[in-house]
Amino acid sequence: MQISGLLDSNSAQMASATVLDMKLEVVIIPVSDIDRSKEFYARLGWRLDADFQFDNGFRVVQFTPQGSRCSIQFGSKLTTAEPGSVHDFYLIVSDISATRNEIASRGVHVSEVFHSATPGAQFQPEGDGDRLIGTDPGHTSYRSFANFSDPDGNRWLIQEVTARLPGRVGGDTSYSSAAELSQALQRASSAHGWHESRTGKADPNWPDWYAEYMVREQSGEELPQ
Repeated sequence: MQISGLLDSNSAQMASATVLDMKLEVVIIPVSDIDRSKEFYARLGWRLDADFQFDNGFRVVQFTPQGSRCSIQFGSKLTTAEPGSVHDFYLIVSDISATRNEIASRGVHVSEVFHSATPGAQFQPEGDGDRLIGTDPGHTSYRSFANFSDPDGNRWLIQEVTARLPGRVGGDTSYSSAAELSQALQRASSAHGWHESRTGKADPNWPDWYAEYMVREQSGEELPQ
């Protein structure tokens, strides 16, 4: 009995020490008109992954934003939530102005780029006095926004992030497009130029310096000097 109890205890400790990957892959949004919503998200340029219909009336449509590891689903018999009740799912981008202009060019109403005068103003309605037009004056990550809504009123919040806060897994570096990678390289190039001017000589190992800078930028670590 004592040996069995010890084994059970050890098994419980081992189980509690195990870290299981759980990847957020799909979120459900409530809509009132499936085909209208399908047309809207296709117009945004999001990838259509599936549109499955079944004899019992169940239907699921899945889209994935460009570069995202998480998808959205909507359809019939998926949720009892009120259409339009989902607010402020984040869409993270590296260039808020370019993204806003691209969405507008697709015929979607999107707010002007803004930054918050007070914490939490990004969640307030368009026109709120605490939403100041324009990007954050210091171009600080996490502080510039825009938003848009789908035909039901489900609202999406676009946020500009170029340098991550600490807490990300080191080395978990990815870019969603060639343009985003290009922008990261430009930031690394600018920082490396300052590095070479400070040392007073050309750096033959600049590829390693660039790589280190870009990994640290995304993981929120202190940047190389």
